[in-house]
Amino acid sequence: MEPASTSRLLTAEDYFYEPDDDLRCELVAGEVLREPQPGPEHEWLSRKVAYYLQRFLNEHRLGRLLGAAGYILERDPDTVRGPDESFVSEERWAGKLDKRKYFEGAPDLAVEVASPDDSRRKLAEKARSYLAAGARLVWVFWPKRRTVDVYRPGSPPVTLTASDTLDGGDVLPGFTLPVARIFED
Repeated sequence: MEPASTSRLLTAEDYFYEPDDDLRCELVAGEVLREPQPGPEHEWLSRKVAYYLQRFLNEHRLGRLLGAAGYILERDPDTVRGPDESFVSEERWAGKLDKRKYFEGAPDLAVEVASPDDSRRKLAEKARSYLAAGARLVWVFWPKRRTVDVYRPGSPPVTLTASDTLDGGDVLPGFTLPVARIFED
């Protein structure tokens, strides 16, 4: 993403009221970063992951699946990120979250789908920022490689391949999905 030119650092509250210019944006350390809308493969994979997660959540009622909702990961300067998919537990959802604005803190699960121009370093940094803000699980899907990087607090990332099974750990207990199924056409 490229920084947009701003004369001053924005707060999360300023950023919330920024005009929509049809580009995907995030606020990182007070600066708006813009990137083009994702391509079809990215969106197809994101929707597919959302389908399996929503199906599981419909049965188990553990919380809410959200698309690219904004999460305030840092303050002063502010960082607001919106993962491709995210999960917020029912207890957090029913708590004191202001659902009309950005959530303070990270989702319980953040899901990112790599775009063709994303580097492993860039998405690892993003995953670490979710974890530092309180995420309990981060999944990064790599369509070209057909792998998933799994990040958990206090553990090194693990890369799953088509022969592995993705699981929800203690965030989504009982959720499992063969990695091969995610990437099949």
